[in-house]
Amino acid sequence: MALFGSKTTKTEDKQTATNVKKTSAPKKVEVTPAAASMKDLYAETPKTATKTKTSVIKYSASSHFLVKPLITEKATHLASENKYVFVVSIKANKIEVAKAIQAVYGVKPTDVNIVNMKGKRVARGKVRGQRKDWKKAVVTLAKGETIKIYEGV
Repeated sequence: MALFGSKTTKTEDKQTATNVKKTSAPKKVEVTPAAASMKDLYAETPKTATKTKTSVIKYSASSHFLVKPLITEKATHLASENKYVFVVSIKANKIEVAKAIQAVYGVKPTDVNIVNMKGKRVARGKVRGQRKDWKKAVVTLAKGETIKIYEGV
């Protein structure tokens, strides 16, 4: 049976299969120490999983990192200094937030600061609980660049 190249018929395969011993030992490869390398020691190397490119984040992936813009009085004052505030995913980091801002708004941020916010403790009668923890990002843009998120607010 040929792995590569010519095609064989079933009768030829049966004849070659009967001629081959079932308990044949694999051939050993002798390598001199001077010319030894990992490829020479192993005849077949297992194929590893291919690496995927994650350098470009598409719009669908970036929407997982940006939850919503945070619209507060303090955030609107920061907008005059080219700083915009967003609620981001708990799992997001500075690099992912910067790439998401660039993908969604088309503006490359110069700086990203992230703050972990603890949820407030609340009580409803005798039942006490806590709101969810969340993360906010303060994104600084270069002079002259803006994001129009406060339109109509």
